[in-house]
Amino acid sequence: MIIIMNQSATKEQIDNVEKKLSQLGFKTHPIFGEIKTVIGAIGDKRLLNTQTILSMPGVENLVPIMKPYKLASRELKQVSTIVEVGDVKIGGDELVVMAGPCAIENEKMLMDTAVKVREAGAKILRGGAFKPRTSPYAFQGLETEGLKLLAAARDATGLKIVTEVMDTRDVELVASYADIIQIGARNMQNFRLLQEVGTSGKAVLLKRGIAATIEEWLMAAEYIMAAGNPNIVLCERGIRTYETATRNTIDMSAIPVVKEVSHLPIIVDPSHAAGNWKYVGALSKGAIATGADGLIIEVHPDPSVALSDGPQSLRPSKFAQLMSDLKLIASAVGRTL
Repeated sequence: MIIIMNQSATKEQIDNVEKKLSQLGFKTHPIFGEIKTVIGAIGDKRLLNTQTILSMPGVENLVPIMKPYKLASRELKQVSTIVEVGDVKIGGDELVVMAGPCAIENEKMLMDTAVKVREAGAKILRGGAFKPRTSPYAFQGLETEGLKLLAAARDATGLKIVTEVMDTRDVELVASYADIIQIGARNMQNFRLLQEVGTSGKAVLLKRGIAATIEEWLMAAEYIMAAGNPNIVLCERGIRTYETATRNTIDMSAIPVVKEVSHLPIIVDPSHAAGNWKYVGALSKGAIATGADGLIIEVHPDPSVALSDGPQSLRPSKFAQLMSDLKLIASAVGRTL
């Protein structure tokens, strides 16, 4: 539930309400607005005597949060969250593009790609050091060596880096290198992993599961937030339907729905949605026009020899042209790129 404090409420009165709620077994999440402070209280409402709270000095009102996801709900926080990763801000007026290879293959390929995507306007370098693959015989990634190559690319280009973690045992390792930790679609409901990254102190890119509803997706975000990490970027990457013309079916409607029910920023992965580089441009433009806060796009210097997801990867020249085209779409919807 939400405790709304009076405009004139003092810090002492706010602290007293938090203390009382904590004594009753509630976790509190104060949000300090320009005019009023609200306190999100998460716990068993049967333990709460609402009149006791309402009668405390400085309290104006008490409102229940109706959504099953509490911390991720716009009911709790009406102002949209901006996730800050160093000097990169995701969720503000400026759109953020993450780009790079599906998998880190070697130093030259990664460095060449990093330089090209930075020149085109990307702010974050993506690249998989640990790769979840359907086949156990497919390339599984360079693991720790891949993380070291990502860090070297960051040092050389200034790009922030995002990479996936697949196992609770690797969270500490990945967090020591990454600026943003990615939770892939297959792990969206790996609740132990969600809790672990929630304690990592790093921003999290949470991809939607292949058959997950929006509510299930936001409940996954809730696990991370309940563990103490509010810095989550949602990623729509297409869901599995009966359609076979594309790898997945991108759910553009998820963008405005998420914007309405949650304060978390949302980006789109057109590469995994399409499965074919030819469609990545159109889907990217549609995502920005629909209100996405950014994109994550696969780019490879020579997709024909890529060890993972070559058919859906853009060549650097195609990516640069797309970034130029996207500036027009961004301007039309009041954003910058």
